[in-house]
Amino acid sequence: MSADAFAVALGKGAGIQKPRFRDAFRSGLVFGVVEAITPILGWCAGLAASRYIAQFDHWVAFIILGIVGGKLLYEAAYPDEDAVKPERHGLGLLIITAIGTSIDALAVGVTLAFLSVNIWLTAAAIGAATTLMATIGIMLGHAIGSKYGRWAEAAGGLCLIAIGSHILLSHLGYL
Repeated sequence: MSADAFAVALGKGAGIQKPRFRDAFRSGLVFGVVEAITPILGWCAGLAASRYIAQFDHWVAFIILGIVGGKLLYEAAYPDEDAVKPERHGLGLLIITAIGTSIDALAVGVTLAFLSVNIWLTAAAIGAATTLMATIGIMLGHAIGSKYGRWAEAAGGLCLIAIGSHILLSHLGYL
């Protein structure tokens, strides 16, 4: 489940001027915390009303990831030559992006409600793996982005759109 957060972090790292490890870890932690919380929320919802959530979760992920991916593609195609890359991404944008990549974890949480698992341990493992993967993704994305710039940003946007499309098509039964 951390692969989508890793892909997003690659794109985000490409758009940062020169991330320090502390900032990359902060971003990774945001992704990890959100990714740990969503299966717990899904688990709780699964106990109460799983069929209602399953009707729209894939659409939410598709829309959020499509918007963020489209924004990355637009910025790669039409760069603002005067703009300076930020030193780090804002917390609000990180949280929204993390939610978009964590919708599948919500669905996994719904499924876990019907299994005999320790949701707290599972959520902690998911969060830790995502924190690590996203932190590495930010740092690696910056290294790739500094060499390939707009191409790396465009690739990150395409990855987000592909992830959102995959989630949607899987839930609609096409994959």
